[in-house]
Amino acid sequence: MNPLSLAAGVLPEYDAEIVAEAAGEAGYPYAGFTIDPQTWDAARARLVKERVAAHGIGVLDVEVVWILPGGELDDDAALVIDAGAELGARNVLVASREPDVSRNAEALRRLCERADPAGMRVSLEFLMIAEVRSLSVAHAIVRECDHPAAAILIDTLHFQRAGEGIGGLSDVDARLFPYAQFCDGRLDCKPEFGAYLEDALDLRSAAGEGELPLREMLAGLPKDCPLSLEVRSKRYRDEYPRPVDRARAILERTERFLAA
Repeated sequence: MNPLSLAAGVLPEYDAEIVAEAAGEAGYPYAGFTIDPQTWDAARARLVKERVAAHGIGVLDVEVVWILPGGELDDDAALVIDAGAELGARNVLVASREPDVSRNAEALRRLCERADPAGMRVSLEFLMIAEVRSLSVAHAIVRECDHPAAAILIDTLHFQRAGEGIGGLSDVDARLFPYAQFCDGRLDCKPEFGAYLEDALDLRSAAGEGELPLREMLAGLPKDCPLSLEVRSKRYRDEYPRPVDRARAILERTERFLAA
């Protein structure tokens, strides 16, 4: 079975140390963390590291770094990468507000040069609420970046929203997919920014609860690809206010789907 990680987005109202505690208590082998520049400091880093170590879990990813218009990096990029390095994260998630391939590639290379010494991959996500919106564009950016740390992040919901064909995954070197974000959802979404945003933040579901062709998507990813369970869901937030209960419910439902 694919290694599973508790995505930070499952528990957006909780600090990173609570996410780590919930992941450990629920039985995840990995967790991911949002590095909030307003609250991240040495004390918070210490709390997260203590909980990660206490439960023996790994850190799959940290997020999020934005490439800004013009190919500039946001002021918090170094903080996020350095926090990931301190936590032993395997990946740092990147999204872009810049449409130009070359400017994105140059920015991505700068991020790779900072992350690579810590053994982190720099995973560029394409999504309909950013400027890099397709696998083909993300792939072009990573190819032009031409750095071994550069990677592509597949989110099953955004993959569907981008109208990607499953066969397109086979056109990309599997080594460029170090992990994926995994969730279910509605098959279709109204093609406008507000609908895409609500869909991504509130309307996801656990695997097997929606209509996405998840098994076909999985077949196009590397065998044993780690899956970050990116179930951002208002329904789950309302039904499971306790962090560990929410994390466990999503884990159990995903494991049942993968085992079927």
